[in-house]
Amino acid sequence: MKKMKINKTTKNNLITYGMVLAVYLLVELFIAGGKVSSLMQGLLVPLCVYVILAVSLNLVVGILGELSLGHAGFMCVGAFSSAFFSKCMNGVMPDGLRFFCALLIGAAVAALFGFIIGIPVLRLKGDYLAIVTLAFGEIIKNLINVFFIGRDADGFHFSMKDSISLKLQEGGEIIMNGPQGINGTPHDSTFTIGIILVLLTLFIVLNLVHSRDGRAIMSIRDNRIAAESVGINITKYKLMAFIISAALAGTAGVLYAHNLATLTALPKNFGYNQSIMILVFVVLGGIGNIRGSVIAAVVLTLLPELLRGLNDYRMLIYAIVLIVMMLLNWSPKALELRERYSPKRLLAKRKEAKEAK
Repeated sequence: MKKMKINKTTKNNLITYGMVLAVYLLVELFIAGGKVSSLMQGLLVPLCVYVILAVSLNLVVGILGELSLGHAGFMCVGAFSSAFFSKCMNGVMPDGLRFFCALLIGAAVAALFGFIIGIPVLRLKGDYLAIVTLAFGEIIKNLINVFFIGRDADGFHFSMKDSISLKLQEGGEIIMNGPQGINGTPHDSTFTIGIILVLLTLFIVLNLVHSRDGRAIMSIRDNRIAAESVGINITKYKLMAFIISAALAGTAGVLYAHNLATLTALPKNFGYNQSIMILVFVVLGGIGNIRGSVIAAVVLTLLPELLRGLNDYRMLIYAIVLIVMMLLNWSPKALELRERYSPKRLLAKRKEAKEAK
């Protein structure tokens, strides 16, 4: 009988999926044994959110080769659109179906914004693209903070002044309350759902990267003129990567929104710093390295909490770890050592040694 051979790409993908599943099973085992604190359990869903954001941003930054700083904006759009839907449908639809529909709505709305923003924005390059996408994220956050939406027997009421101007009838409820956001979003997010969404994100991105479309996207990154000269539609493939990345960021926003009792559009969760933090995950994990983005997101999310006992030195240690990770990933000496002691290189040396004997 012939042995079934698995190609290198499939093997690497399976290792990535297996790594995620192994971590999930290990964590669940520790939780069942009571070895995980409530604080760490509270970090599990945000951990999945950041992994999805890092992997999806790597599609634009690493695979497409464009610098985008508007990822927090797409996350914000997905979070609020899904939270609005869930708040309206709470008690009307079964919990599982409601959350599934909220996921689809959050991803679809974020993808729509990705399409609308992507058409004019992707004509720009480098710093100009980064500035415009950053502006988009800030505009979305500030717009949401001036929306007041309520519902009563007459239907929905909308205002951009205050909640009083909604003039709701008795028994009406405010769904979106400006800077105070949306209160009472159903708590549907769990670690298990987060892991499923992480695996789905990895499946989409990894299969896209290794597909014909993915090779076209990477050819645009490597040499736009050469790609265009062989008939590759630059706009189509750039827009494809941007929309898929935005949709996945919207999915992360849905997971984030349904993990909170109150969803507000603040600078700390949907602002400039959030976009920069996601970019840091991508850069430190290795631009274009999907597995590296997963590891960097996990390590850099858990590290501040693990060092919380060292309050006086916590941020100093965090900064040192960032610098060390940067050096290990990008310094020429580290790259040379990694190449020299890579499993592939060591196997080749062993083979040469056997043949010499």
